[in-house]
Parts: sequence; structure tokens; C-alpha cells
Amino acid sequence: MAAKMKVGGAIAEILKREGVDVIFGYPRNAVLEEAAAIGIRPIIVRQERTGVHMADALSRLTRGKRMGVFAMQHGPGTENAYGGVAQAYSESVPVLVLPQGYARHIAHVPDNYNASISMRDVTKHAEPITLPEQTSNIMRRAFTQLRNGRLRPVLVEMPWDVLAEEIDAPEHYEPVVRVRCGPDPDDVRKVAQRLVQADRLVIHAGQGVHWANAYAELKALAELLAAPVSTSLEGKSAFDETHPLALGSGGAAIPGQLRHFLDHADVILGIGCSFGETAFGVRMPPGKEIIHATLDSADLNKSVPCSQALVGDAKLTLAALHEACRELLNAPHDAEPVAREIAAVEKDWLAEWLPLLTSDDAPLSPYRVLWDLQQTVDVANTIITHDAGSPRDQLTPFWKSITPLSYIGWGKSTQLGYGLGLAMGAKLACPDKLCINVWGDAAIGFTGMDFETAVRERLPILSILLNNEAMAIELPIMPVATERYRATDISGDYAAFARALGGHGERVTRPEDIVPALHRALAAIEGGKPALVEFITAKETRASRL
Repeated sequence: MAAKMKVGGAIAEILKREGVDVIFGYPRNAVLEEAAAIGIRPIIVRQERTGVHMADALSRLTRGKRMGVFAMQHGPGTENAYGGVAQAYSESVPVLVLPQGYARHIAHVPDNYNASISMRDVTKHAEPITLPEQTSNIMRRAFTQLRNGRLRPVLVEMPWDVLAEEIDAPEHYEPVVRVRCGPDPDDVRKVAQRLVQADRLVIHAGQGVHWANAYAELKALAELLAAPVSTSLEGKSAFDETHPLALGSGGAAIPGQLRHFLDHADVILGIGCSFGETAFGVRMPPGKEIIHATLDSADLNKSVPCSQALVGDAKLTLAALHEACRELLNAPHDAEPVAREIAAVEKDWLAEWLPLLTSDDAPLSPYRVLWDLQQTVDVANTIITHDAGSPRDQLTPFWKSITPLSYIGWGKSTQLGYGLGLAMGAKLACPDKLCINVWGDAAIGFTGMDFETAVRERLPILSILLNNEAMAIELPIMPVATERYRATDISGDYAAFARALGGHGERVTRPEDIVPALHRALAAIEGGKPALVEFITAKETRASRL
């Protein structure tokens, strides 16, 4: 006779069998206690959205091997989590969302928040447990969706009366399979023929390269065809940005060499990207021949027309393309002329920005702060993420990622405050890495209290705060509101705030103090303490928008 357990305990047991070793949440939710009872570490956040962000980062940095899971209470907890789930959905990140729900007899009463209905538009799959004996089947469906196809959040709503009911223990539950699909071989040969004939080919790589672990295949194809490689924000760090064929990454702000090569390309191969139109993405020039290789056929012709398409896993697609192109070539294309052109264009573009990157002004140039940061840390052993607004534009074009998954790029939804949770989740996934979030004084207002979570949970991250005491991006569009009512002014002593929460906090106002302050912060992190360094910066709104 099978052992009996409560539904909440059965869900925790299934999580453990699926490899889950940490669960993020905000009480009350019965699964949090049940998970703790069998050795799954619960991490309780101060605000639900941050917990979803941490789960998001854990999934990203482990490529889903350690699936991010977030559990929260019914009603307000679930409502507060909506923004984090929506952000993960827009960035195509798998997160298992486990909201406690209202009891079944009131689940559809007006005014009661029904997560499986209300979050359907921001999840890949959403399903309530209405029959306790279906728990294993529902969880199996959830993990199958989380691990296969286009990766996005999946929600299982757990009514509170169901969680307390007893069912047979899920003794026969086995972890779900993960499958990959490859492109049509005939289509691969046709695409390969066009790629080897292209005069000015550019490869544009997206987040699919990360999920497929296709870094070696991307590099091999680029070197075979002497093709320069650009990446989307989400794809940043998929290609070593110090490689001679690297064009860098961008969103609204991009490096000069990236814009130059896209604009002068005759063929653009998009791999593992959606080409979705967004104000915070790399703009594709009109009239170019675009070949689109993606996992999700819904992306084809969504925002840009494609002449040919391949549907499948990025690793399988790149490997097939490399083999097909190699069969058509007597020798690899000569990369030296392309590398020389990239270097020359980058040098001219960078010369325009060096005055800001090395400025001795006070208030500080935010570009100087981030330039010094890059020269101070071990970039290859660092994971960094931006926040929305100016920090993203000031960091992305200039920061050169070297190793895979060392930059968490995002920008489809651009919610303020996302970066803190990402950095904390990254530290959980990669405890030996230096994990940094770069945010502004507007972003800290959204999620700053969760710096205390970093202290309490012993997650020594580095928060770089650029404080210009204003909503600087809004200044040009709110001149009257600013002049008459100071509507865009914001203030705070955030270094003192960090110290009050138990972390290391320091404020910097002079350029000569930037690097010493960073070294003190790194020393605090080595000692196990999260650090926040606050830099008083100018209201800088210039960005490399090309």
C-alpha cells in the first residue's frame, strides 16, 4: 500500500526529483515548509517580484539544470509577483511559478485573484490543481513545458484546500525528458549555399545560443565564413567580445562597429533570436536579406521579413550549417580583412567616447565609473547585469564580455529594479563568480529593500549605484514639471542605507576615489558581505544611439 502525504508534500517531493535544491518565496505557502522539510533551501524575499527575478537568474545561469521556482501566498502575494512573471515571459526564461490559490469553492468568486486565469497571458502554460490525485500529472506537464520548446514561465496554481488533502506519495514520478529538434537538411543546404556566397555576411546571435550551449558551434561557423558576429542584449556573452570578429552587443545603445557592419551587410543570419521589434533591441536595417534560424516558428516574419528560415535548436542548427558550409568550401574564408575593418571602425567610434570614459569631472561621469569598473575586476570571472534606463545604455556598448553567461542582458520589458534579483540569483548559481548589478537611483526605489535579502542569505554581490538625484532620461520630456514642481527629482543616501541593512556601503564623489572604493568593496565581498558603492554622477543622458 502506497504511503500517504499531503499534496503540498507531494509537490515538494516532485521538485526534489526534478533537481530543485532551492525555492524562492514569500509566505504563506505550504510548499515552502514542505520543501524545507526534505532539504530544499527556502529563500524568503522582501518583495515577490525580486524572488521571481532570482529564480529567473538561477534558470539562466544553469541553463535550466537548476530550475528556478517561486512560491507565494494567494491574493496579494500572487498579485505582487505578476510583474516578475511578465518580465521572465518577455525574456523567454523558464521559471516555475507556484501560487497558493483561493479554496476551490471561492476560486472564481469576483474580486478573488485567480492566478491560473489572470497570468495566462504571461505564462507558457497555466493550470490549477483541482483534483488532488492529478498532482503528479499536472507537475509532469509543467516541467515538460519548462524544459522543452521555447522556454518561458509555467504556472501551477495550488488552492489552499487542495494543499492540505492527502494523496498517494509520488513514488513512481520520474524527471521529465528534454528533447531537441534540428532543422530540415534540405533547407540547411540551401542556406549554406547562400552563406558561402555572401559578400558581407553578419551573424546576429540571440539568447537561444545560451540555452542550447552553442558557443563552440557559433565560433566555428563565424571563423569558417570570416563572418563578424553581433549579439542581442539577451545574447550578450554568447560570443567572446574580444575576438577579432566580434561586433559587440547592443539594445537602444550600440557600439559603432555593430551599426556599421549591419548597415553594410548583404546577408544577416539571425541565430537563436526572435528579431522582435522593440525600442530596446538592435534595429535591423531595412532592405537586407535576412535568414532566420530560430526554435520558435512564431518568430518568423514577425517583425522582419526573412528570405529563408531554419527551425530548430541553435546548437543543432549551427553544427549542421558548419558541416554544410565546410563541404562547399576549399578553405575557410580569410578573416584578416574583416578583422582589420572591425578594429578600424571601433577605434574611430571609441575615440568619440573616450573623453566621457576617462573624464575627471565631478559630479562623476557614469561612463568613467563603469570604465574604471571594467579595468578593475576580473571580467572573465564576473557576471554582470544592467538595470533599465541609463545604466543599460551606459554599460552595454562598452563592457566586453569574454566568457559565456557572464553578462545577463535584458530589455524587452525593462522593468526598473530587475538587476538586483538577477545578481543575487547569479550568486546562488555561481558562488565563485563576482556578481554585479548596475542600477540607478530610480531603480533602487523599486527593489532596494531586497539588498537586505542579500545580507541575510549571505549572498555577497556588488551593487554599483549611479546616483544623479534625478530621473535623468525623463528630463527632456518633462521640462515644465521639473522646473515648476521638481517632479523628476529623487534623493537618498543609499550608501548609508546599505550599511543600515548590514552590508558594506560607501559613497564616492571624486574620480580619483573610484578605484580605491571598488577595491574596498571587493575586499568586503571576499569577507562574505554584500557591497553597495554609490557614485554621485552627472545627469548624463548621452548614449551611443546609432
